[in-house]
Amino acid sequence: MSAEHIPTSSGEPAETGIPGSDLPGPYGVGEYASALRAQLRSFARVQLVGELVNLRPSRARVYFELRDASGAIPCAVWSNDWEAILARTDEAPVEGMQVVVAGGCDFYPGSATSSPGFSFSVADLRVAGEGDLLARIERLRRQLDREGLLAPQKLLARPLLPRTIGVVTAQHGKAREDILAGLARRGWAGRIVWGFAPVQDRHAAPLIARALTDLAAVGEVDVAIVARGGGSLADLLCFCDEGLCRTVALLAVPVIASVGHHTDRTVLDDVAAVSCSTPTHAAEVAVGLNCTGARGELHRTASRVREHGRRAVLSRARTLTALSRAPAAHVERQRAKLHQRLREVRAGSRRRVQDERGLTARRAIVLERKASSTVRECRTLRRPQELQRLALALAGHDPQRTLERGYALVQSREGEPIATAAAAIAQREVSLRFADETVPARIAER
Repeated sequence: MSAEHIPTSSGEPAETGIPGSDLPGPYGVGEYASALRAQLRSFARVQLVGELVNLRPSRARVYFELRDASGAIPCAVWSNDWEAILARTDEAPVEGMQVVVAGGCDFYPGSATSSPGFSFSVADLRVAGEGDLLARIERLRRQLDREGLLAPQKLLARPLLPRTIGVVTAQHGKAREDILAGLARRGWAGRIVWGFAPVQDRHAAPLIARALTDLAAVGEVDVAIVARGGGSLADLLCFCDEGLCRTVALLAVPVIASVGHHTDRTVLDDVAAVSCSTPTHAAEVAVGLNCTGARGELHRTASRVREHGRRAVLSRARTLTALSRAPAAHVERQRAKLHQRLREVRAGSRRRVQDERGLTARRAIVLERKASSTVRECRTLRRPQELQRLALALAGHDPQRTLERGYALVQSREGEPIATAAAAIAQREVSLRFADETVPARIAER
């Protein structure tokens, strides 16, 4: 740009320039910036084609970049123009799309409190199709799916309460603070192993893969987190790296990916065991148990157990005290129960004996009747023989028969039998009964 294109308020430089320099000036920065803006705006308005990345809406303007294999241009659209573009476009422009924009160069000169900036001022935009970037990402996603590498991480078991968590993130990034805050809210008091690595540039993917491999080599790490804040698709390209995704798919440690907002979707999100929208969400997923709440519930449960135990002990103590104070009453109650049962047993026994006696008596009457009838029948049949037998027996015991055989019966004068010699001597006068007659006799003195 020649000196004649730079206007000045007085037509002459305001300050003395560098001695020995043949360059015109010096000119004020504002004057030069204004001249530069006028020069850039004078360029012909053209159409550009490229991939839309780093889409950043603001209150007044929408900012993004157009990129291709050989370069990039920053672009800006006034919010009203952007809304008009969206109204007449069937498919809303998103990052990674191939678009055609119409507009021209623009420059903001800045001020004492704001920075200057160059942009391509877009007046119109048309979606040209899926960009090469999105196509490459989709091809990689399909290839990993065909090889079965999207499933292994999801099959790994994640502990509900890990003892050690590995974290891969930028050393001074906000994601680190968010993870710490999320774990603190969970009340988790385990161990964190940090694997610091850049999370935004073309060299980040190998370093992230190496950090994850090192964490997996630590046998105590139960789960690993890869985290960064939100960003544009271009900022998240390192998480669509094929080498990084294959490394994560083959790790034996479950990996939780949190590398963007809920609208962002990288290939790492598909490969990882879990995909989270924020680092805070990743911390909550890594520690599935709210330790603070669990401790509180444990304390409440312990308090309830102690209270129930205390009540049980007191209740049993009262029962034992009551029993120890009134053993006689307890024994008396048991004695009364036993007496009642004894009375019932005795009454039942008496009733049974009476019933048996009555039954026996009835049976005896029946048997007696049957016996009497039988005896009468027998007597009727055996009476002649019995009389004959009795007659023979009486004849055998008849005293007359004895006298007929030559014996004599000594009797007193009154007719009483005398059985001994002493009785006969005492009587003196006796009678001797023979079979045919009685003869008086007198006992001589010896």
